[in-house]
Amino acid sequence: MLSLALLQPAMVTVWASALPEQAESVPADEYPFYDVAVDAKFLTSQTRLVVLERMTTTRLHPDQPLVPSVAWFAEQALFDGRLPQDLIRDFVAKNQRPSQLDARFAFGVRYRFVSGEGVPEAEASLVIIPTAWPVQDLEGELETIDRLAFSRVGLTLRSDQALLYVANHRRDGTGAGFLFWLGRRRAVWEVYDAEVIWAAQIEGNSGRTP
Repeated sequence: MLSLALLQPAMVTVWASALPEQAESVPADEYPFYDVAVDAKFLTSQTRLVVLERMTTTRLHPDQPLVPSVAWFAEQALFDGRLPQDLIRDFVAKNQRPSQLDARFAFGVRYRFVSGEGVPEAEASLVIIPTAWPVQDLEGELETIDRLAFSRVGLTLRSDQALLYVANHRRDGTGAGFLFWLGRRRAVWEVYDAEVIWAAQIEGNSGRTP
């Protein structure tokens, strides 16, 4: 009994070290930037549900396995090279590893989280739906955005400009990735400019760009 008791602390230590490292949560002050980007680019008057990746993405292109780097930004010459260097450095530093998104969005419609290819989790936002409308019937008529993946948000040293990436991966294989450059004007954040990083369309589809 004594030998078992002596071994137990060591066994617990080994088991704990084998657990995967818990991803940090995205800070609360970054969610307003997500709300601005989603509202400006993705929502329509018909949108009622948005599916979101639970973890932030560190890839700015589906075929780009590497995390963002300052050199990559220099090669791409995004926004005609007008991005402030301190903004790029902060964006790169924050997007070296995934972070967990929480139920802090406020873009005005219901949303659900999903991890990878898994089944969407229960909706995280609170929206009042009349009891006369059964949810299972209502959702079949709604426009759903499925799905959005976010990066972390980079900021300038003065916190007057922001940079974030949003990818829209659709079930039919189409989609696009956008880099949003935001600016603050009179304490109000708005999209200053946006750049399409990649776009995927069904072959032979001449419809509008995602």
